[in-house]
Amino acid sequence: MTSAEPAPLPGGRRPRVLHFVTGGFSGATQVAVDLVRAHGASGRFEALLVLRKKRNTAPERVEALRSQGLAVEVVAGWAHAATVWQLKALCERFRPDILVAHGYSEHLWGRYAGLLAHVPHLVHVEHNSRERYTRWRLAQALWLSRRTDAIVGCSEGVRQSLLQRGFPADRTLAIPNGIRLEPYAQAPQQPFAARVPGIVMAARFARQKDHATLLRAVALLRERGLRPAVQLAGGGKAYALRNAKKLCSALGLDDQVRFIGFCSDVPGLLMGHQICVLATHYEGMPLSLIEGMAAGCAVVGSAVVGVQEVIDHGRNGLLAAHASPGALADALEQLLRDGEAAARMAQAAREDAERLYGLQRMTRDYEDRFLAVLAAARPEAGR
Repeated sequence: MTSAEPAPLPGGRRPRVLHFVTGGFSGATQVAVDLVRAHGASGRFEALLVLRKKRNTAPERVEALRSQGLAVEVVAGWAHAATVWQLKALCERFRPDILVAHGYSEHLWGRYAGLLAHVPHLVHVEHNSRERYTRWRLAQALWLSRRTDAIVGCSEGVRQSLLQRGFPADRTLAIPNGIRLEPYAQAPQQPFAARVPGIVMAARFARQKDHATLLRAVALLRERGLRPAVQLAGGGKAYALRNAKKLCSALGLDDQVRFIGFCSDVPGLLMGHQICVLATHYEGMPLSLIEGMAAGCAVVGSAVVGVQEVIDHGRNGLLAAHASPGALADALEQLLRDGEAAARMAQAAREDAERLYGLQRMTRDYEDRFLAVLAAARPEAGR
């Protein structure tokens, strides 16, 4: 069997894959959506996307996915037992050959449901390098890992963090995230020098993201005589957005910073600006930064796991010390004052995005792994 051929199953049917992920429309959700879409395009798998309902799981966004031809279900999120019970029932109806549980803590509840429903193969995908594992939650995850066929980190840094927590090395691997490159095809037609010399950060408002450091860096830039326009795109937690707006006002930046909210055309926004920033406390593999690279922006990111894998400091972007407004201001000032160097880094970043971080590469790697799981004997330890 070649990697392009589905594993033969009884009756000659295609293998079925169920992807379970948060309905919070995070980066993990986007990866799961992209994989379900890719399964349909490749014809190698029959796929179902199951979202765990959150307060911000907007029905219109779910319907938008269905209108694109994706099979989508939503299960309760108000209690873990309800999540597991409803997902178990879906598994018994859909009868997947593989259940892929994305992200913390969904990978716990998803695999419990898969075990109860006797799903033949389980895959765990970890999307961040730093999750809020308690001792009890980690014990559960390690117990489940012995009953899981593959444990995927969305970057090498995430794989290393899993190994440090004790996950089994023989089935823990890295598959870096990828993005759709087609929306950025026009980036070369947007010359760097002709773009707005401003800053875009496209990231949800949450504890993980460090909007505060960016705002403080912009205030420092103002003291240095630089007043770039700043566009903050993304939804997220209401409290985090309130805190960011309050800090923005306290720093006197209301005339310079625009809170866009959900942006339906992130590629257009990025391709119209020179600089893309991701100030963050931790990452898995930062999709928003890769999108900035594909858009031909000069990129700046916090020097944390995940981001450090993407940015080669001084060649395709700049790294700034974590949670340091001064370091971030220095990096931004360098790009704003030296347009030629910024353009060179932006060109290198775009070339890297096209070569390393395309969605086609990511989905091929996942599908090949799923086929390998189906071809191998399911691990028996601890069953």
